[in-house]
Amino acid sequence: MDPFDRSSWTDFELAVGEVLDGLGTGDLLTYGEVAAEAGYPGAARAVGSMLARSNGTLPWWRVVATSGKLLASHEAEQALLLAGEGVTTRDGRVVRNG
Repeated sequence: MDPFDRSSWTDFELAVGEVLDGLGTGDLLTYGEVAAEAGYPGAARAVGSMLARSNGTLPWWRVVATSGKLLASHEAEQALLLAGEGVTTRDGRVVRNG
C-alpha cells in the first residue's frame, strides 16, 4: 500500500481511508468501529495493519482499542497528539467523558 497513491489501494483500503478522512480533530474510533463503518465488520486487525503500513500519513492516533487503550509502541506520541486535540488520556488509555 502506497499511502500517497490511492489508485493502488484495494477496495478495503479505500473504504477505510474514507472513514479515516472523515475523522476530525478530537474524534476517536476503535479499530472495530473503523472496520464496521468501512463495511468490513470483523476486520479490526486489518485496520490496525493498514494504519501501521501508512507511515503516519493517516490519522492513526485517532484510532484506539475498544478498551480505550493507546498503541503500546507509540503510547507517548499518541497521547501527545490526542492531547493537542483536546482528548484526555491517563495511564495509557483515553478518558471518556460522559
